[in-house]
Amino acid sequence: MSGTPRFLTLADVAEVLSTSSAQVYAMVRRGELAAIKIGGRGQWRVESSKLEEYIAQMYTDTATFVAEHPYVEAEQGPGQD
Repeated sequence: MSGTPRFLTLADVAEVLSTSSAQVYAMVRRGELAAIKIGGRGQWRVESSKLEEYIAQMYTDTATFVAEHPYVEAEQGPGQD
């Protein structure tokens, strides 16, 4: 078995994504990131494989966005080099 745990807390996911736990919670509640609720206190857990799938999907979504919205340098006006 590898050193990566199967399930991650929202804080763990936030660390991986370099964002806040609140942002990860919002992503889970909106259904953007698959998670399960466990235990009597309803603690959220994200499966490592689901996090990797989410990251891969974000790369795909970003590539689509970039293709549909190409970055165009502003045209230079007179006297600008």
